[in-house]
Amino acid sequence: MEAVERVGYLGLGSNVGNRRDNLQAATSTLPNYGVAVIGASSVYETEPVGEVLDQPEFFNACLRVSTDLDPEALLDVCKAVERELGRAAGGVHHGPRSIDVDLLLLGDLRYTSDRLSLPHREVTSRRFVLMPLLELEPGLVTPDGVRAADALASLTGQDVRLAGPPLSLQLG
Repeated sequence: MEAVERVGYLGLGSNVGNRRDNLQAATSTLPNYGVAVIGASSVYETEPVGEVLDQPEFFNACLRVSTDLDPEALLDVCKAVERELGRAAGGVHHGPRSIDVDLLLLGDLRYTSDRLSLPHREVTSRRFVLMPLLELEPGLVTPDGVRAADALASLTGQDVRLAGPPLSLQLG
């Protein structure tokens, strides 16, 4: 795949330790791997969803990034940032974690491999993803044509509360 500069979106989550500091650390670490962070949403506190509901609430945020990395290389960066910030491999799926860095969207790319689907399979079904995404890009339409605002309006449940201001960007 040819190297093309693309704008993408990453989802961050943390429910272990100082949750906001963990999100901020991920935001600050990404540029070390060639990923420019060009926008950050507010931080939201959210109830756990998925397979493990008996765990602490999460802090979540989304980042707008710019990179010429292909989808697999960007996923590798997300995983490297998680490891660098202390997330152990092999934890409980959807279980407690100090940091989660998910690749949600990368330009208008539709992409599928054994490791990755773009857009992310859950991007339009999770309130804790859609609220910060729409904060960054109010008119967002996914590459498969779903208006993010319509997806958010169709969701029920999933308690999400504003927890703090946007994460800080390190502009160079």
